[in-house]
Amino acid sequence: MSSSAEKIGLLISQVRQQRGLTQAELAEQLKTSQSAVNRIEKGNQNVSLEMLGRISEVLNKQIIKIGNNTVSFKVEGGHELSGSIATKVSKNATVAILMASLLNKGTTRILKAPKIEEVHRIIEVLQSIGVKVKWVNNEKDLEISRPPKIRIDQIDEAAARKTRTVIMLLGALMHDMESFDIPFAGGCKLGKRTVRPHLEALENFGLSVHTSDTHYQARSTNKLPEKAVVLSEMGETPTENAIMAAAGIEGVTEIRYASHNYMVRDLCYFLEEMGVKIEGIGTNTLRVHGKKNIKKNFSYAPAEDPIEAMAFLSIAAVTNSEIEITRAPIEFLQLEILKLEKMGCEYEISETYLAENRRSELVDIKTKKHGQLIALKDKLHALTFPGINMDNLPFFVPIAAIAKGKTLIHDWSYENRAIYFTELNRLGANVTLADPHRAYIDGPSELTAADIVSPPALRPAVIVLIAMLAAEGTSVLRNVYSISRGYEDLADRLNKLGAKITILHEI
Repeated sequence: MSSSAEKIGLLISQVRQQRGLTQAELAEQLKTSQSAVNRIEKGNQNVSLEMLGRISEVLNKQIIKIGNNTVSFKVEGGHELSGSIATKVSKNATVAILMASLLNKGTTRILKAPKIEEVHRIIEVLQSIGVKVKWVNNEKDLEISRPPKIRIDQIDEAAARKTRTVIMLLGALMHDMESFDIPFAGGCKLGKRTVRPHLEALENFGLSVHTSDTHYQARSTNKLPEKAVVLSEMGETPTENAIMAAAGIEGVTEIRYASHNYMVRDLCYFLEEMGVKIEGIGTNTLRVHGKKNIKKNFSYAPAEDPIEAMAFLSIAAVTNSEIEITRAPIEFLQLEILKLEKMGCEYEISETYLAENRRSELVDIKTKKHGQLIALKDKLHALTFPGINMDNLPFFVPIAAIAKGKTLIHDWSYENRAIYFTELNRLGANVTLADPHRAYIDGPSELTAADIVSPPALRPAVIVLIAMLAAEGTSVLRNVYSISRGYEDLADRLNKLGAKITILHEI
């Protein structure tokens, strides 16, 4: 454990004692365990910026000052990796399920919930409106109990504006109150993303939304749609909002042109465990048998994250490493793996087995060393499932950078994301932006170290880190909050494979 963690832990211990608090009392105010406080004070546990902020508030003392609010990675690149790494639970499924737990008046437990900044922000939002959320089972699982009355007027706006997930409060809360306001959604800086598909879908359920300069102002009559709900866009979060709206209204709602991507399926499986019957899971047409006043105490284990598994496939390709990626959701990786095989990557893939939700299929993937990778003749572009996943498309950029030939990547869904691909040029890649959506990558490139400020978006930030792992020399990736939004302990987990990543705190 770094000396920085020990110094921080000692300072926390000293200030706690000055305030006359025991470890148990501090733990109670932080909504964590005494053992966790003990580990923090001994320097035996990494502490997130969010936790440091909470400790500072409880102790009324700024524990550390982070220069420019940044945590950075120092990356010694050029190392071949080996060993096994397990895919963690899906971020996107977990945040949707957290919102859907508001439909349950019983106690919901989410097993193996990822400890990432996106989840922390949602927890802060839920706690601010009166929901009891706590880590249980040695801080492995999340337990959620909603109050009889949601205090939406008390919402933590700062936390809400840091995550786009807050838009799903519309579908989750429209059953509880006739009018409520929520702050504008935030998240990654990827250009303008319209909320019209959400609003148009929810209008079918009697929800009207007006916008002020800073808020969505929702008014709800909470009615069963008179006809099938046709989504204007096959997006994941609009689909999830519509499903939550249908789940809380007595009767049957048909939703057409629905996404059936991995997080949508997990939400449906979760709602079925809650007692909501859903027909057509895995198709573009769903029939949701809604229920009023759901009250059930139950646990649910979301499936693993195909986007994280794809990140590991990209890392293995650019470092030419033999690693084993366990618990990978194969159904949502098959096309990506096919494209990689066409480029020259090779894999051994195990027989399928079931995730803990007993519905999703997983495999273990062993990557093999490869020769010179070859650029694909056809362009790479994302589509709604079963196409290449929107979030997986960027992971092809560092791979294309080391492949022989020219690759066209068409990232049509975001105005700004392709622009961030050019950050790899600072590491020696040859990326040419044709327009805000299309980038040409000429390879092979010899990647070299650089000092780069992390892009303010999750996947672009990770692909810079991936390129740094392959680049000769020592790089620095500054302000990695974007990565912390979606990946849990990524540096430590990669270091166990032989990577050389040091976490830098400017204290």
